Amino acid sequence: MAELVFFTGTMDCGKSTLALQMDHTHASRGRAGLLFTQHDRSGEAVLSSRLGLTKPALEVDDDLDLWEFVVDQVTAGRRVDYLVCDEAQFYTPVQVEQLARLVDEMDVDVFAFGITSDFRTELFPGSRRLIELADRTEQLQVRALCWCGKPATVTPGSSTGSWSSRGSRSSSATSPGRPARCRRWSTRCSAAGTTCGG
Repeated sequence: MAELVFFTGTMDCGKSTLALQMDHTHASRGRAGLLFTQHDRSGEAVLSSRLGLTKPALEVDDDLDLWEFVVDQVTAGRRVDYLVCDEAQFYTPVQVEQLARLVDEMDVDVFAFGITSDFRTELFPGSRRLIELADRTEQLQVRALCWCGKPATVTPGSSTGSWSSRGSRSSSATSPGRPARCRRWSTRCSAAGTTCGG
């Protein structure tokens, strides 16, 4: 029985690495899948991990109808057993509903990977809908650490290297060189407008 699973964690905890491993494991068992991503750190139409692993993927934009796309693939004779959806926090709530429909009506497994909240500690709309609809939500066990040693829970929000409570939600989740912080230090760094240690 197919299911919708949301794998979540902070930046640098291995979500994209696990997404690539999930695809490898299922493909090596003879299952056929599709990889999707949005705003990947390595550019458009690629799923990449910070460990250097990469694989071509289909780029999701706000206008992509995931239900229609997969149905068209199956209608054209392609077998689709599973989907790996990286950076799923950027998917629209409607796209998440389409993923749930693929699970329920077409028996396609969906493995979604993403962070839950942005640098303002507000849920991304895609993540919110995944939490509401997923059959399971799995918190990744590898925890990114703040420079003070506490678990990092807040994603940075400035492309300049300093912390900010303003900025682009998409750049906050994908830009390298700006480590996540614990709530206490993210608040302090944001107020100071600096990188704050580490």
